[in-house]
Amino acid sequence: MKTNPFGMDPGMMNANPMLAWWQQQLTRGGNPVARMQLAWMESLADAMQFEAQFLKAIAESGEQIAKCFDGEQPKTPEEVQECYQKMVQQISDAQMKRVEHAAQLSHDFRKRIWEEI
Repeated sequence: MKTNPFGMDPGMMNANPMLAWWQQQLTRGGNPVARMQLAWMESLADAMQFEAQFLKAIAESGEQIAKCFDGEQPKTPEEVQECYQKMVQQISDAQMKRVEHAAQLSHDFRKRIWEEI
């Protein structure tokens, strides 16, 4: 008669389902912890990606303000104000996306952990 890796024969496992369940959990060992670690690392990677997108938006707005003063310079205060308003709007939009993503990360992380449990 064949035995499983822990020496319990299949007949004994069929007779005691609780023991069979325990052995299945034992063989999984550290896997739940590793899967939760993976879920945490995926959430961290998402957060880093959102931060990179925000930094990109800041860099692009800085580039835009530099273009305002490159070549043909603004002649009136209104032109300078318009250029700054565009830049501030871009940064504000990027910040709102960043906050939305941050709020969603907590929910996504809990969902990932729950799926692993």
